[in-house]
Amino acid sequence: MKGLLVRVGVDQSEGGGCWNGPVDSRTGEFVYVPIPDSGPFHPGLAKPYSGIAPHLGGQWPSLPPHLSALDTHLDPDFTYLTYGDQGERAKQITTKLGNSDLIVFYAGLADIHPNPQLVYALVGLYVVDAIVSAKTILQPRWDENAHTRRVTSFPGNDIVVRARPGVSGRLARALAFGSYRERAYRIRPELLSAWGEMTVRNGYVQRSARLPEFKDAARFYDWFQKQNVTLIPQNN
Repeated sequence: MKGLLVRVGVDQSEGGGCWNGPVDSRTGEFVYVPIPDSGPFHPGLAKPYSGIAPHLGGQWPSLPPHLSALDTHLDPDFTYLTYGDQGERAKQITTKLGNSDLIVFYAGLADIHPNPQLVYALVGLYVVDAIVSAKTILQPRWDENAHTRRVTSFPGNDIVVRARPGVSGRLARALAFGSYRERAYRIRPELLSAWGEMTVRNGYVQRSARLPEFKDAARFYDWFQKQNVTLIPQNN
């Protein structure tokens, strides 16, 4: 078994939406908020932030005005159990992973309780069922992923990962794993040991051109299953 750690969701970068999705660090409850997407989209396939706004407010902060009129790059799409990518990351996924391997999603989330640091947490897990070229996907399935909802000529290596139902999905509660040390967000040392270490130096997960890889994905998966977190096939 092999596995990759993939960052998703809005963040403080310009392309990431200049915001962070919220989390309750005491319960693990969170709202999955994807990054923006300027399109263009096939007719009727845009996924606006207005679809996420009802999940915010109340105990959560409301969607910021600069995102409210935009569309999302809803990827991963936990409702359809898909994840798309392109460029170097797509190459890494296709060359390193195959059937029954893992993609583990994480995000930098903003705690609703006073906390000067982001909560780096696992938010989803896929057991890979298939990895297909986006340009081979026919129109009836375009709505299943952000990379096929867009009107694009496909640069050549856009891929869509399809996950195995029943053992894949959005986590019902986020699993915090990061701490700020040595001037960066990193996997906590005790979890690095429990997971069997990573290919990134000292658990670095803040920014990386290459996707962090589990050195012992089976050991990580055993740890994950012991957390008894429900996997939900829906985005929020």
